[in-house]
Amino acid sequence: MREAAFLMEVPISNQGEIAMIEKNVLADFAGKVYDPVIDPTTYVHPLAAVIGNVILGKNIMVSPSASIRGDEGQPLFVGDDSNVQDGVVIHALETEMNGEPIEKNLMEVDGKKYAVYVGKKVSLAHQVQIHGPAVVMDETFVGMKVLVFKSRVGSKCVLEPGCIVMGVTVADGRYVPAGSVIRTQQQADELPVITDDYPMKNMNKGVVHVNTALAKGYLAAAKK
Repeated sequence: MREAAFLMEVPISNQGEIAMIEKNVLADFAGKVYDPVIDPTTYVHPLAAVIGNVILGKNIMVSPSASIRGDEGQPLFVGDDSNVQDGVVIHALETEMNGEPIEKNLMEVDGKKYAVYVGKKVSLAHQVQIHGPAVVMDETFVGMKVLVFKSRVGSKCVLEPGCIVMGVTVADGRYVPAGSVIRTQQQADELPVITDDYPMKNMNKGVVHVNTALAKGYLAAAKK
């Protein structure tokens, strides 16, 4: 299930501080100890925390106060060129008990099972909560203070700030209006389609560009 066979050296900030990257601990819901697997092109700020069964792809920016905690539901995956901004929490319900999987708390993507799966070029803006079981597919923008829980969000979606998505599947190319609470599949099916005149259609491209550049810059500064 692991996406990489190596561990990076613990990244440091340009002030020389060590990032909070730790193993998980054993429990009846966590039968193995994992080190996070982090691509060396990804930057984890020293005030962020990455714990346990977490897989971070390439060119990811993990900002201050973000918490990616793979110590209960496992694994947590974030794909290439995504960003995990200030105060974001990624966590999940337990996915095993006494060595037996809890299937209802796992979601499948491309034949593999995850507690949380975040695809490529996804933006998780300030104070977002992605609580598994949850999937957010490629090129989706998740706005400030959004909660996604027990849900699957398609690709090229926009979740506007302050909305809640619980227990539903959001189709590709839809947007969730700011402050909305989406708790039934009928509500999810009736969400508006992103059209060319939708004001936030191209927002994610700019956010991804900024954050991948920041990840590259901070890594370069840390090596000086």
